[in-house]
Amino acid sequence: MDFGMKNRLSRIFKPKTGKTVMLAVDHGYFQGPTTGLRNLRATVTPLIPIADCLFITRGMLRTSVDPRSDVSICLRVSGGPSILGELSNEDITTSIEEAIRLNASGVGMSIYVGASNEDRTISNLGRLINEAERYGMPVLAVTAVGKEMGRDARYLGLACRIAAEMGAHFVKTYYCEEFYKVVEGCPVPIVMAGGKKIPEIDALKMTENAIKEGASGVDMGRNIFQSDYPVEMIKAVKAVVHKGATAEEAFEIYLKK
Repeated sequence: MDFGMKNRLSRIFKPKTGKTVMLAVDHGYFQGPTTGLRNLRATVTPLIPIADCLFITRGMLRTSVDPRSDVSICLRVSGGPSILGELSNEDITTSIEEAIRLNASGVGMSIYVGASNEDRTISNLGRLINEAERYGMPVLAVTAVGKEMGRDARYLGLACRIAAEMGAHFVKTYYCEEFYKVVEGCPVPIVMAGGKKIPEIDALKMTENAIKEGASGVDMGRNIFQSDYPVEMIKAVKAVVHKGATAEEAFEIYLKK
C-alpha cells in the first residue's frame, strides 16, 4: 500500500484509535429530499466539526459543504435508479479524477448481493477499484442484499467477503446477530451502517455491540441527523467508537443538550 493510499485512509480512520465516525448524508441520490436532509447545508454544518468523515455525493459536496471545513470526504460514486425503480440497477456515475478534484479521501459504491443486478454491481466494484488504485484512492463497498435474503450473519458475511475479495479497502454493512462472524470473515475494516431511525439509546447499544464485535467504526446517517438533537447524538456515538464508552455512558452525553 503506497503513501497516498495510507494517507487518505488515515484521514478516514483516526490513527490514534484506528476507528471512524462517518456521517452518511448521501441518501438524496435515490430518496430525494428525505427527512432531515431537505436543507442539507443547514443539517450538516453543525455536524462537520464533530464527524471524522462525510459520505456524500459530489453535487451536495459542491453546494452544501464549506470547502474550508476540516473533515475528510468519502465520495459516493454510484447511482442511477430512484426509490421508484430497481435500486440494484446502479452504475458508476462519478470518475476518480472528479474525486481527486474534490479532494476526496475515499470513494464508495453499493453492491447488491442476491439482487437482480448482482453480477453487474460486483463487476462495477472491481472496475472502480482498478481505476482507484492507479491514484492511491481507497474504495468503500456498501453492501446491500436482495429482498429475499435476510440481514443475518450468513448473507451479510457473504456480501462483505465478496467485497473484500474484489479488493475493496473497507466495507459498510448492517449490524446483525453474530456480527462477529461477519467481521471474522472479512479481512478489511468494516464500518457499521446506522440503518433506519431507532431510539437513541438503541442506536448507541447497537454501536457499542458492533465495536465490541470488531467493527472499525460506523457510517451513520438517519440515527444522527433525524435525532431531535443531532450534535449531541454524534458526540455520543463518537464516545462509544473512540473512547470505548458504554451505551449508557454515551446516552448521558446525549442528554446534556
